[in-house]
Amino acid sequence: MSMSQQPTVLPYDDPAFATNPFPFLNALREQGPVVRVVLVNGLDAWLVTRYDDALAAITDPRLSSDVHDAADQRILEEPPAAEPFPRSMLMLNPPDHTRLRRLVSKAFTARRVAELRPRIQKITDQLLDAVTPTGRADLINDFALPLPVTVISELLGVPADDRDGFLEWTDVMLTRRFDRPDRERLAAAWRDMRTYLERLLADKRIHPDDDLLSALIAARDDDQRLDEEELVAMAFLLLIAGYITTVNLIGNGMVLLLTHPEQLRLLREDPQLMPGAIEEFLRYEGPVNPGMTRFPTEDIEIAGVRIPRGATVLLGLAVADRDPTRFREPDRFDVTRTDNPHLAFGHGLHYCLGAPLARLEGQIAVRALLQRLPDIALAVPPGELEWHLVGLRGLKHLPVTFTPS
Repeated sequence: MSMSQQPTVLPYDDPAFATNPFPFLNALREQGPVVRVVLVNGLDAWLVTRYDDALAAITDPRLSSDVHDAADQRILEEPPAAEPFPRSMLMLNPPDHTRLRRLVSKAFTARRVAELRPRIQKITDQLLDAVTPTGRADLINDFALPLPVTVISELLGVPADDRDGFLEWTDVMLTRRFDRPDRERLAAAWRDMRTYLERLLADKRIHPDDDLLSALIAARDDDQRLDEEELVAMAFLLLIAGYITTVNLIGNGMVLLLTHPEQLRLLREDPQLMPGAIEEFLRYEGPVNPGMTRFPTEDIEIAGVRIPRGATVLLGLAVADRDPTRFREPDRFDVTRTDNPHLAFGHGLHYCLGAPLARLEGQIAVRALLQRLPDIALAVPPGELEWHLVGLRGLKHLPVTFTPS
């Protein structure tokens, strides 16, 4: 079966969609398992809306992560493909992806993540020490952002004095709009980031330390090292992915708890629910929305729908995680949910390498907030909260109040 209906424009510019995209996305899922849509950049895509189909598609080797497999070459004019920056592991297929991930995994081990627990707890406590006397805070800028930024910077070996610079560049990249002035600013941010990372890596070669970038420089796999382009791309990916997902995990999770007092009460009464609550944050209000793009290397069928080679396929992870055929009462936020194989971190070859770190940071952060700020509450009505409009699902600010201590 092929689909010829008029594509549905995803209304990224609509504040109501930004505040709650799920009524719109759920309606698309009701239309069918694969729906033609128009993305923020004006390009057509095929949105996969249902859980089983999205899960199968993620692991289908005929769906490429490489934008150079796209039939519509206008995609190559969009960031990051158009910018003076190497392709990252996210944009590669096996065998290149396999080789790079294996090299990185040797440095980014579970043991290294587990060893970070005391340091994450200390950073968390220091951030809360700074805000608890004030009685009010912006949980994004005062807590959810600096926590993972500090953690990933220390893990990679990024000096503290340099962090404001890369935050400014990534803010431009991740909140970009597609008009000409912002395109120019965006290109400048990419160039500045690349120049910085090249200098940082050069310094690590001369002065290696006990950090992840030094380990990546030294990492080998059958006598193969990461070359310079691959190192810069990997440093960029780990730096960005190492904090932005966690910012949204903490921010989205806290706003869910503050707007669902019965769930907040359950979590306060039984802290053992915290790991499952983190998974529910990820399923119900995941940090990536709508999902990830892929490009068929041949004509394929998804859920009986024929999709031509090179078309843009948008795997709707966020809407798939609200699929009623997979999740019981999917639009109900439930920190006690146990059957929760969400797709927020992807699946298979491209499963998020930093997922264990994000989970650990999320658990420590939310537990500390609930313990130290027992009467924390939103400082504004939920409808006044501002959400980022494109791609990443997260709040710009999260103002809260609490009793000073």
